[in-house]
Amino acid sequence: MSEAFDSIRQGLGEALAHAQGKDIGARAHNVAVPLPDVAAIRGRAGLSQRDFARSIGVPIGTLQGWEQGRRRPNGPARVLLALIAKQPTIVQDELIG
Repeated sequence: MSEAFDSIRQGLGEALAHAQGKDIGARAHNVAVPLPDVAAIRGRAGLSQRDFARSIGVPIGTLQGWEQGRRRPNGPARVLLALIAKQPTIVQDELIG
């Protein structure tokens, strides 16, 4: 097999052992991601709702729900919004520039 395959196999074996509660010396990092103020983040980015929604890959209705408090972003969307809060141009810088 290839070196990449061997590395992937080893990593999967370690992940399985960790999931089974075995002490393999792995470190877990818990990161608290605050609930973002989506409207303020979008405002700092200087984008319309339509453009902001498009830039982060969500339907405009989802963005409006977040901004109006009917829904909450979670998972990857929440992390992405936290990154944009720190650096409003991160999406454009990384994906366009």
